[in-house]
Amino acid sequence: MPEIKLQHILTMVQLLESGARHNFVEVTTADLGNKIGRSQQAASKHLLDLETAGYIERVRRGQKFAVRITDKGFDEIHGLFLSLRSALESTPTSIDFEGSVVSGMGEGAYYMSLDGYRRQFREKLGFEPYPGTLNVRLVDPVYMNARRDLGRYPSIFVDGFSDGQRTYGWVKCYRATINNVVSNAAVLVLERTHYDDSMLEVIAPTSIKELAGIKNGDRIKVRVLVGQMP
Repeated sequence: MPEIKLQHILTMVQLLESGARHNFVEVTTADLGNKIGRSQQAASKHLLDLETAGYIERVRRGQKFAVRITDKGFDEIHGLFLSLRSALESTPTSIDFEGSVVSGMGEGAYYMSLDGYRRQFREKLGFEPYPGTLNVRLVDPVYMNARRDLGRYPSIFVDGFSDGQRTYGWVKCYRATINNVVSNAAVLVLERTHYDDSMLEVIAPTSIKELAGIKNGDRIKVRVLVGQMP
């Protein structure tokens, strides 16, 4: 990891934005302090610290100083950028949820019966779902936030379709396990649903309740395998 001090990062960013990567640019500590939200004295101290560490070099021009970022300074900031990009672009292999099994609105059985969905589930997931969905009411804001973000991850995509009378929205599918017992399940993120981010809808080729020995009101664990495609 880069060794540059946290309080100096904004100062280095401002110097880069001013063109100090390749050229000496005139810098006043008052202006620099305003840009980084610190006092003139603090900005002056930052420049001194950065010069001492070898991240910048300064030359006097009359009553002012001109500053240029050294190769060492650039390498430090570039290394930090690469570390941040790697962290921000990383995808977890799984996301865990906990919630309580609840009764649904009866929509799941209807939608699972539609051939436009069943055919695609069979082709893309490798199974036809048991009629209905297992509905899991999430019990903690942490899990609700994770549910809201779930659709950002790569998915097994089921296209929307029309039966000539109405259209049906797309479905994003994520392979999942239930209580480490049911291993061939999938969590659904639907384009159109009456549920909010507190609900997980899960399908499987057999009755999840029967296979896992669970009933309404039971608290269960769902592990969504976000990195697992067909």
